[in-house]
Amino acid sequence: MRAGRMLAMGMLGVVLLAQAGKAASPAEKAKVDLNRASVQDLMQVPGMTRTWAGRVVRFRPYRAKNNLFDRGVLPPAVYDRVKELIVVHREAEAALSPQR
Repeated sequence: MRAGRMLAMGMLGVVLLAQAGKAASPAEKAKVDLNRASVQDLMQVPGMTRTWAGRVVRFRPYRAKNNLFDRGVLPPAVYDRVKELIVVHREAEAALSPQR
């Protein structure tokens, strides 16, 4: 029984060490909001150029990040590179839409 506990504790230590050494994934890092980011903010996203960032800003607002692909704002290859690093907050969409 004692050997089983020691084995379990050793395995727990290995798991904790492995988790401590991991780099933060894109999901854990701050994502760029398509409805609020400036061209300069968007250019910080790997794979985004000034031209693509300008198109993202020009065709706002977005309801979902896949609108970039669906509306033809970004080509599929660029969208695939940036999709894990971006997010759309819909409350920003309401602030950007024209008042009636």
